Amino acid sequence: MATFDVNKKLEIYHTLYRLNRSFAAIVMHCQTLEAIRFFPSKSLRNFQGFTQELQAEINQELLEILHSTELDDWNRYGKVRQAREKELADPDDVFIKAEERRKELAKQKKKSRR
Repeated sequence: MATFDVNKKLEIYHTLYRLNRSFAAIVMHCQTLEAIRFFPSKSLRNFQGFTQELQAEINQELLEILHSTELDDWNRYGKVRQAREKELADPDDVFIKAEERRKELAKQKKKSRR
């Protein structure tokens, strides 16, 4: 999926919020009508169920696409952070990590002998 600028992403999430808020309002209005006891309760409960099913279907499909986009963004922007951490890293950290890894491997080898 294409990369979205921050404002486009905000618009997408805000629109999804408004869509879900609208579904919640439909369910609430059906409950209000049901409480009045003028219309058949079964029909109003069915309408609530249909509404929530459609809401879930829309959310599932759209959020699957958003999830993929967010993973791509996480990967892309994570590279920015990793590059910065590399710039800031002490060159001697490599030797410290190597020593820690050597000790870790020695422990694993010791455990496997038992």
